[in-house]
Amino acid sequence: MRIACSLGSLLSIEDVIKCSEIISNTNTDTIWVPETWGMENFSILGAISSKTNNQKIGSSIINIYSRSPSTIAMGAATVDTLSHGRLVLGLGTSSLPIVESFHGNKFEKPLQRMKEYVDIIRLTLSGEQVNYDGKIFKLNNFTLLIKPQRKEIPIYIAAINKKMVDLAWEIGNGVIFYLRPLNEMKQTISKMQLKKKIDVTCQLITCVSENSEEAILRAKKTIAFYVSVGDIYRKFLSDNGFQEETVGIYDEFKKSGFKSNHELVTDTMLQSLSISGTPEECKKQLKKFIASGIDQPILQFNPIGTTMDSFKLFKKTFLDE
Repeated sequence: MRIACSLGSLLSIEDVIKCSEIISNTNTDTIWVPETWGMENFSILGAISSKTNNQKIGSSIINIYSRSPSTIAMGAATVDTLSHGRLVLGLGTSSLPIVESFHGNKFEKPLQRMKEYVDIIRLTLSGEQVNYDGKIFKLNNFTLLIKPQRKEIPIYIAAINKKMVDLAWEIGNGVIFYLRPLNEMKQTISKMQLKKKIDVTCQLITCVSENSEEAILRAKKTIAFYVSVGDIYRKFLSDNGFQEETVGIYDEFKKSGFKSNHELVTDTMLQSLSISGTPEECKKQLKKFIASGIDQPILQFNPIGTTMDSFKLFKKTFLDE
């Protein structure tokens, strides 16, 4: 089993680099780093590449509204060269609030946009001159000034709803799932892999502590956060078995913010969406996600207490075997 780690937005730049150095001495397959509205993704991936030797370096995810497809291709070629061919390029559409409020773009035609981005990025990395006539983008005589480390960099597509899942299997080398109910994910993977085999990854909220209740509380707060601020996640979870929970969590968020809405995350929801508890409890929980058909579980490190002490326990639990 290929275990991967996600070093997320709760960490400082220094924390991400220190954790990456520690991971470099393990058999971890990939180090994934998200991009929200903090660390710029290609910069931090470049920094990580200098601190590691064997692990693949993944973006999870770069949203396709914040940069042009040519700029993403340039960034991908740069990081892939710095890492000697270890980049995995994760792309996603992000969400309307982030795209429109933070980046000032219109959240339009996500499926067509994703398709054209993947087309243009692949053409650019091939080293050939790009002349592209799409419904959204039209490029003329564009060629990279540098020679890419590889002519093909694996592209993974973050997908929630069915149309994007279908597109991921149609044009992606892999798919990135997140906050997907365990039973639904198992059914989706089973059905889609019959059509075509791609690499299936799923980022899993992961909280480990010697104090089980402390870890569970941290996981519930993380789930409640995404349900509260993520319209797409909230609707998807509501449509797939957690309507009562999502309504309650969101209503409480509108009343009192994040003060207590995590208390409405049920045990069933917790167990379907995350890994949390003592090291032994977490190891057992990981097995059920692996059994769902995931090729590469991406364990999202959520620190509890002091970051580096928490990461040492995380490493001992998942990465030292």
